[in-house]
Amino acid sequence: MSAIKFGVIALDCPDPRALANFYAEVLDWQVTGGDDEWIEVAGPTGRTLAFQRVTDYRPPQWPGQDVPQQLHLDFDVARADIDEAERKIVALGAKLVQRDAEARDWRVYLDPAGHPFCLCLK
Repeated sequence: MSAIKFGVIALDCPDPRALANFYAEVLDWQVTGGDDEWIEVAGPTGRTLAFQRVTDYRPPQWPGQDVPQQLHLDFDVARADIDEAERKIVALGAKLVQRDAEARDWRVYLDPAGHPFCLCLK
């Protein structure tokens, strides 16, 4: 068994508290503390997202590669719940950037700091 264990996924952003609050609302998780430079959001199974302040932050330019995304988050949603989930995240500040007319298994959004993430049908 490896001594190395997965810790957190950390996202660079200009305002860690604002982005932590966004994802806490999206996932119904809890902001677990932090400061103006680093804040974590934890889920019921112990998974954690962290948000760290970056001076002169430049958001990814999805889908272009002039400022690449480097990573993105996928969130599973039941087919019957995807429209409701979309309404929730857009109301929280996400921006829909790709929704295929063929009703594929995912939709792409940008969070308030410009990171791409997807709602994926499970």
